[in-house]
This record gives sequence, structure tokens and C-alpha cells, in this order.
Amino acid sequence: MARDAALPITVRQLTKSYGTLRVLDAVDVDVQRGEFLTLLGPSGSGKTTLLMMLAGFVRPDCGSIRFGDREVIRLEPHKRDVGMVFQNYALFPHMDVAANIAFPLKLRGVSKAETAQRVEQALELVKLGGYGARRIDQLSGGQRQRIALARAIVFEPRILLMDEPLSALDKQLREHMQIELRQLHERLGMTTVYVTHDQREALTMSDRIAVIDQGRIRQIDTPKVIYERPSNRFVAEFIGESTFVTVDVRAGECTFQGIPLALASQPARDGSHHLMIRPERLTILEDATPAGVNVLPATVTAAIYQGDSVLVQASLPGGTMVSVRTIASGRMPSIGEHLRVGLKASETYLLPADESAA
Repeated sequence: MARDAALPITVRQLTKSYGTLRVLDAVDVDVQRGEFLTLLGPSGSGKTTLLMMLAGFVRPDCGSIRFGDREVIRLEPHKRDVGMVFQNYALFPHMDVAANIAFPLKLRGVSKAETAQRVEQALELVKLGGYGARRIDQLSGGQRQRIALARAIVFEPRILLMDEPLSALDKQLREHMQIELRQLHERLGMTTVYVTHDQREALTMSDRIAVIDQGRIRQIDTPKVIYERPSNRFVAEFIGESTFVTVDVRAGECTFQGIPLALASQPARDGSHHLMIRPERLTILEDATPAGVNVLPATVTAAIYQGDSVLVQASLPGGTMVSVRTIASGRMPSIGEHLRVGLKASETYLLPADESAA
């Protein structure tokens, strides 16, 4: 399928309530043609409800959904021409693999000869060529996931929707399938909307990520921007491991417990802000301080060997606990040891203390 055959998606003011519970609150989002967009958020955030609205299984209270130039808000699911991969795969146990994959083609009146050819092509695409005669109960979890994907793409939809399709797989297989799905997306070029609560999965697979909380999109951007420049504390806490300390900005100068800090960028206003600290951004300074590095005194409270790295937990002035991740071949600090930890000025990033200002 050519990427220019994919359809963009435009969502405007999409709202859904169940009684007094507002599940989606006037959501706006644009999915670009051929893009892989991930809806990321905690349980109950509204991400799956949004996906089900795109598929046509849930009717919004108000709002608009357009696939290309076509309004689909009142269009029945089977007329939207989207591929769908469910969390539980939704395969038919009484059918063999080939019949499962062929089902969407049968609904569309495709001839038997063409159906057989396209089923085998879909199987080859998901690296299960020759599996057509297998029963569903003869397949592993990873193989079932591939069959569900083959069924979703066999009729060449221009939009593909996936609802946590890897959640039932073990960690190693899930990480392997993340790469495979991403590579398959690059080959097919379908506009893809993917739902997950796994932040690493979202960072690995996505062109952009929409972080959802309490029915609202809190930030939508590339994985790099979402991780390195979160727009508010919720996103910073949900994506990656973060510690926050309160700093004070006055007349363009930032201080923490009286210690001056150079910043990656100046905040728009003075007052209290949150300094976001991630473990991999901190370093233990043994010798002279490199240029462009902020230095904070710290006292070691724990040093934990984790194979490829050592996790050092330490207390900053004021009592805030931070974690520092270092290579395992380095020196193991002792509990109670006084250290200097460094944070590059280019990675010293502030968030507003008042979440409403984010």
C-alpha cells in the first residue's frame, strides 16, 4: 500500500460522558497521513474510548471525526474501512488461520482465488507463511498477535487501529514485537493509531505520542520532545522516572537551597518552579567540575548493583531524595558518603509549580 493512499484523521471537540463521569472532554487531535500516533495514558484516562470512537464502536455525545474529507461520526463501524487489532485478538477459534484472515475479504465479496492469494501475502508479511491450515489453539501468544494483525491489514485499510495488542505477551516477546510492528508500519504506510499504557512501548514505536489524562490530551509531540521537554508535571512523571525539587527564580536567576543554577532556558515568569531531575541525567563528579554543569551536594543513602548499572540513591540539601544511575564498572559509593552530583545546564529544565500555568 502506498503511503499517499493513507488517510489523515481530524478529531474536533470529541466529548463523551457516562452519567456524571466525563470520559472525554472536548478532545482535538490531528493524525497525519501515514503517521504512527500512540495514545498513552493511565487506566481510565480515556485513550481506549477515543480509539473505540474512531472505530465506530462508541458514539460520542458531540464532536466531529473526519477520515480525510469524510465525516464518519454517524457511519457504522463496518463502513469505516479501518483495520482493528483488539487487546484479546478476537480470533475465531472454530476457524483455521486462513479462514480467520480471510474473513474481512469474505465480507467484502472478494473472489476465492484472490482471497487465497491475499491471505498468503498477509501471512508472509507477518512472517507466518504456511500457517494457513493451523488451528488457533495451536498458536503461541505471539503468533496469535501476528494473525490478528494479518486479518486487520489483509483488505488494505487506509487506517489501522490497535488497542494494546502486545499487553498479553511476556516482556522479551513484547519488546521484539514492538520493533516488528514499527518496521511493518514503515512498509505499509497506513495511518496508525495505537493505544498503550506502557511508556517505553510508546517511545519505541511512535512518530508522535498523545499523553491523555482525565479525558484530556495533556501533550502531543514526538517521543524525544515528550521525554525531554514535558509541558507539565503529569507528563514528566508519567513518561520516565523523575524527581522534582522546588527552585526559585528571581530577576532571571535560579537558585536551589541558595545554590545558583544555570538553565537550559529561562522561564516566562519569576517565582517557584519545579526542577525535573532524571536519574540518567545526573553524574557523580569525582574530579574538577566540567564547564556548563550545575553542581549539587548529596549524601548517599543506598547503592544498588543492577547488573549493567549501579543505582545510587542520595539526599540533596533540604532532604529531597534523588537517584543517580552510573555504569556498573565504576566505583560503588558508600552509604553516608558525601558526593557532588552534576546536572548539565542544557538538561536543567523547569516546569511551572502551578500546574494550571503548564
